[in-house]
Amino acid sequence: MNSAGIFADAFERIHAAVHAAVEDLPPEDLNARLDDGANSISWLVWHLTRVQDDHIADAADTEQLWFAEDWASRFELPLEKGSTGYGHSSAQVGSVKVGSADLLLGYFDAVHEQTLAFVRGLDGRSLDRVVDDAWSPPVTLGVRLVSVISDDLQHAGQAAFVRGALERRHQVSDVATPVRA
Repeated sequence: MNSAGIFADAFERIHAAVHAAVEDLPPEDLNARLDDGANSISWLVWHLTRVQDDHIADAADTEQLWFAEDWASRFELPLEKGSTGYGHSSAQVGSVKVGSADLLLGYFDAVHEQTLAFVRGLDGRSLDRVVDDAWSPPVTLGVRLVSVISDDLQHAGQAAFVRGALERRHQVSDVATPVRA
């Protein structure tokens, strides 16, 4: 397997994890927070998608789909239009709410397809290209892709954890309390 295949496989794993965490959930579960300071599934998946969109568009020298396909207007978030979630306060995290899993997965899937198209065209030499010289040492494309994969997998795992916790809460609340005579 070449480097393009490895990166494509990694992003496919993120795709599977995100879909497993989001599919078939109603808005109240997508937007639920386990406590007032916790991240919701909506915020986690929106954030991982925004960062991927931002970083891949920058590396590919293309426009972010958030703007190019007007996802920003579709989400109608009370945030700065270019926000990615980095450094969000608890109140900002809580403001990221979606009306459906379809909206969240629609944006994620569009970014995923753009990402796959980009990484499938890479060769080993392209991974050494510097994409961000604001760091010491400067960040290469290979390092940036590994960073996005790492961040995305962590957030997808967190979303899966939240889903599991919410499902357990629902199961407990569905159990009938015995009636004493």
